[in-house]
Amino acid sequence: MPAFEDTTKIASAGPAIILVEPQLGENIGMVARAMANFGLSELRLVNPRDGWPSEKARAAASRADHVIDATRVFDDLPSAVADLNFVFATTARERDGFKPVRGPVEAGRALRARSEAGLRTGILFGRERFGLYNDEVGLADEIVTFPVDPSFSSLNIAQAVLLMSYEWMKSGLADETQTNFSGPELAPAPKEQLHSLFAYLENALEARGYFRPEEKKPKMVDNLRAVLTRAGFAEPEIKVLRGIISSLDRFSPAMPRGDGSPGDDPRRLPAGARSRAKDEES
Repeated sequence: MPAFEDTTKIASAGPAIILVEPQLGENIGMVARAMANFGLSELRLVNPRDGWPSEKARAAASRADHVIDATRVFDDLPSAVADLNFVFATTARERDGFKPVRGPVEAGRALRARSEAGLRTGILFGRERFGLYNDEVGLADEIVTFPVDPSFSSLNIAQAVLLMSYEWMKSGLADETQTNFSGPELAPAPKEQLHSLFAYLENALEARGYFRPEEKKPKMVDNLRAVLTRAGFAEPEIKVLRGIISSLDRFSPAMPRGDGSPGDDPRRLPAGARSRAKDEES
């Protein structure tokens, strides 16, 4: 096994991901991809069934080539963990023994704390079909298990690595709800603009005979305003709504947008205006 050049740098990069006797190159590649998604780069393989390097692994890694290129291969598990200070073993089965058992959230935080203290850490993942043997789990300091359905607890190895890599990344955030990007911060529109929207919409609805029967109009207006005030619209959203209402007020299927200027075409006029126009013509 080649010696590491800078143990401090490697420790700060996060835990080593150790796959024990992985079978398919495609699975190894998907593990590498999951690691790269969440900032992990040190992959160790113990006696991979189909040998190494693997073009199938590289193809499945989806450009996580830095993980594939740095992958180290070991003949046995003791050699793979010999230089580490702390190791978690992943398992879905209850094991005999005295090892502490953590969930993934707690395990991610524990790994982060040890890494920041300068310790070198690792996470063991077993074979695709049946996981780790008891004596292999015995080489770890603690166990991490996932809260899966007991009736179907088997995880694909890349899925398991993805879960732990995610918890590692999340444990390093100042705020665990932090995201890489967010939506725009929109301040609520001034009430003047909202009241103007009310009036505009109510006039358009009045022209189309929406408020029927007449005696129910006050309650219908109250309900309409309650719906529109609940959302807390920002100024750009008010403008969008006014544009929508304006378009519905001016155009119809009979005379669609792009069919010339609305002008005074009677088919574009509100019902009340059309009635008045007919009376004036007669």
